[in-house]
Amino acid sequence: MKGMRSWAEIDLAKLERNLRLIRESIPEDFKYISVVKADAYGHGILPTASRLMQSGVDLFAVANIKEASEIREMGSGWPILVLGPLLEEEDDALVELDLVPSVSSVEEISRFQKLSKQTGKKIEVHLKVDTGMGRMGSWWEHASTVIEKIYSSDGLELKGVLTHFAEPSNEEFSRLQRDRFQKIISKNLPSPLPPNFIVHADNSSSLKIMEKDSVFNAVRIGLLQFGVTPPIDSALAHLPVEPVLSFHAKLALVKDLPAHTSISYGRLHKLNRPSKIGIISAGYGDAIPLHCGNQASALIRGQSYPIVGRVTMDQTLIDLTDGPNDLANGEVVTLIGQQNGNSIPLEALALHGKTIPWELLCSVTKRVPRIYLTKRE
Repeated sequence: MKGMRSWAEIDLAKLERNLRLIRESIPEDFKYISVVKADAYGHGILPTASRLMQSGVDLFAVANIKEASEIREMGSGWPILVLGPLLEEEDDALVELDLVPSVSSVEEISRFQKLSKQTGKKIEVHLKVDTGMGRMGSWWEHASTVIEKIYSSDGLELKGVLTHFAEPSNEEFSRLQRDRFQKIISKNLPSPLPPNFIVHADNSSSLKIMEKDSVFNAVRIGLLQFGVTPPIDSALAHLPVEPVLSFHAKLALVKDLPAHTSISYGRLHKLNRPSKIGIISAGYGDAIPLHCGNQASALIRGQSYPIVGRVTMDQTLIDLTDGPNDLANGEVVTLIGQQNGNSIPLEALALHGKTIPWELLCSVTKRVPRIYLTKRE
């Protein structure tokens, strides 16, 4: 890309295909909750949410009011669930932006009831039940009190309940959480549930089975729609989703160094032969994890070259000694994605960087331009 030192490509056609695959794999009556928090996991919330709207999501889930406001500016047709707790100073936005908060406490319910009386508008809420995560939500043994408070508040309407699994790979603990959640539902909610009432606990990692007679009727989809697959024991792990994001940079300099030269901060790598070193115009200030030094690789013309020495804020070094002699300034380097038939998966770079795909995507900083590939099939 001319004039760009590093950039991320976001293929919206792949995003749409991924959503279609997921839709076809969940029960027809399940609600698709598209999680687009943290700037849609670094993909850019406005372009991705726009394509998701066109592709058939039922509602969006975000972390906070700012993210919700960005989606609401695009239109009023989709419910927006705010997963994180609101500061009291943000309460007015619930009415102004027509948002659905996740409530955890009697105190929040009192605040929202007061807001409803002031504005004359009923506020829809989802109750978050803490079944073992220890984070947001009413502790499951106390949830009955919170539900009673919602039902006694004429300004609020309970439209859904949710929980969050702490360790989806731990089947025993996840089952305990699921059982606690279902006890709360059976004890406190009417049967059958009201029309359009949403019960959601699973995301793409925790989803194991989709029983037709289950009380669950929605699934929260985050990274899977962006092409990052869940653990192998997930019910959706088999889907051939495609990575939506790729990350590229350019060689800014190629230089020859003598054998036994130590390179980069901390002198963590010493050349054992006369070497040709390339300097990539991106570092941990862009998206390349610090710990990738002496661990990960990059692609040039489809060939893999090792990253050597410590990754720095703005630059990363790669060893080009075994490459062709004509490698030079401006050559495209791929850190995530495909190039000439070879590829570096996001998961591989995250592993080398001692991090997880979620964090790596969120670490693609604002100084990295996003290029959106918008062609439809």
